[in-house]
Amino acid sequence: MSDKLKQPNTNELNISLIDDTLGGLLEKWVAELPEHDFLVYPDRNLRLSYKEFNERVDNIACALLLLGVKKGGKVGVWAKNVPDWLTFMFASAKIGAVLVTINTNYKKSEVEYIMQNADIHTMCIVNGYRENNYIDIIYDLVPELKTQNRGELDSKRFPELKNVVYIGQEKYRGMYTTLELIVMGRFMDKESLRKIALAINCHEEVNMQYTSGTTGFPKGVMLSHHNILNCGMATGEFMNFTSADKLLTCVPLFHCFGCVLAMCAVITHGSTMVMVEDFDPLKVLASIHKERCTVLYGVPTMFISELNHPMFDMFDLTSLRTGIMAGSVCPIETMKQVMERMHCNVISVYGMTETSPGMTATRTTDTAEVRATTVGHDFPFVEVRVIHPDTGKECAIGEQGEMCCRGYNIMKGYYNNPEATSEIIDKNGFLHSGDLGVKDENGNYRITGRIKDMIIRGGENIYPREIETFLYNLPQIKNVDVVGLASPRYGEQVAAFISLKDGETLTEEDILTYCHGNISRYKIPRYIFFIKEFPMTASGKIQKYRLRNLGMELLAEQGIEII
Repeated sequence: MSDKLKQPNTNELNISLIDDTLGGLLEKWVAELPEHDFLVYPDRNLRLSYKEFNERVDNIACALLLLGVKKGGKVGVWAKNVPDWLTFMFASAKIGAVLVTINTNYKKSEVEYIMQNADIHTMCIVNGYRENNYIDIIYDLVPELKTQNRGELDSKRFPELKNVVYIGQEKYRGMYTTLELIVMGRFMDKESLRKIALAINCHEEVNMQYTSGTTGFPKGVMLSHHNILNCGMATGEFMNFTSADKLLTCVPLFHCFGCVLAMCAVITHGSTMVMVEDFDPLKVLASIHKERCTVLYGVPTMFISELNHPMFDMFDLTSLRTGIMAGSVCPIETMKQVMERMHCNVISVYGMTETSPGMTATRTTDTAEVRATTVGHDFPFVEVRVIHPDTGKECAIGEQGEMCCRGYNIMKGYYNNPEATSEIIDKNGFLHSGDLGVKDENGNYRITGRIKDMIIRGGENIYPREIETFLYNLPQIKNVDVVGLASPRYGEQVAAFISLKDGETLTEEDILTYCHGNISRYKIPRYIFFIKEFPMTASGKIQKYRLRNLGMELLAEQGIEII
């Protein structure tokens, strides 16, 4: 097959790529739908129209310019889904700055690394998240805030850092507040801001998100307006978005799921974003009921929590019509329940931060089985191939290889890391995901595991996803994850971590009996652990390395030696 980029079939959606910027699209909807709701927080009766939101964005954008943020400058946001998260996203975009999204779960050392690696100029924070006190952490990292005047910050540890902004009204020594920024911005000439915004090219960087760092230090993924807006546009088209749609977003904005698949789907269609600041199944159900939301996003564990909430039947969810369930494998029974009990014809989107993040997606016309067992087919204008890791050739239908793609969605690269960039993007422009998958005769892809997650037991290659999918057929199982534990005899042994649905019981013997005769002997879990909760990232993914550590600890406690 030729390495020339194929022109993907776009007749399915009849769309063209957008050559616009975040700020440009916001201005478009201000002109066309000024009074239409853009952002709604039902739990606090906060409602901003496109016009009102844009005015707030312009004031913050002007203030950032006054604070010395220049084109290409880095603006960090370390916050939950607070209303002004999106204000800073669009304000930085309008002045050509780059928004650096920071995981709410990060601790001191992780934030220190991001601030240094990203060369953050202005850091925007809330007071904290869960047990994390952001104020204390920032003062610990930047003690100069307590002794130096605002606007004159000179940090030894962070030479690029010049400002810290508290997203709120409380005053902290050395920090600006968002209210102060808005007042500052009101007195600046908006015509100069307009000229700056108009000069921005859609292929310039607008967003930087850090990878999870599972294979070393996190890397800053540089994404352009073109990357994220077209990914959001296509995602919205999959679900037939219009300006009448109200998207309930409870996934974190610091993740591509929130700021691209949600936010960019909304801004490309003139829709409404209904926000939940921090995931709570009751708040989600109540918000859908109150606002008559039409679209719902979440990871499978979120949908399961909503379905199993004791007050579920109190809420009218009939306004829902579609949504996205992504982030991990979805049991087909959960998919069916979401469709039947929540009236939500959900799809799934597959990809990674480096692909903005969309690569493939299922469609609302697919069966529940296709949506639960595959990740659909190519995004429009994106060429997906399954490539053999050893030969570099495209795999045949049904043959397992590495999921790769090229197109408008490929990142601009890793920040200040050309070596890592060249390792993931090959000479033909294909980005290599590290995921194993197969393509079926209908053009749908099925993810079979991670190349690096592959378990090698006694020379046999074992793919955790295959075992997980098999075990999900047991109706008592709520969640399952399979990892490899280091073994002196076999190299690795298969370990399964299982959580059960409320009121259900299963024993280790039940699992083994179910496996014997149904899957190959070498794939049968050698160790089975029943746990209540899984260690998760803030974006809802199971942390496999922590499961491996937990497995070793539990075996040690029981006095069991791994063979």
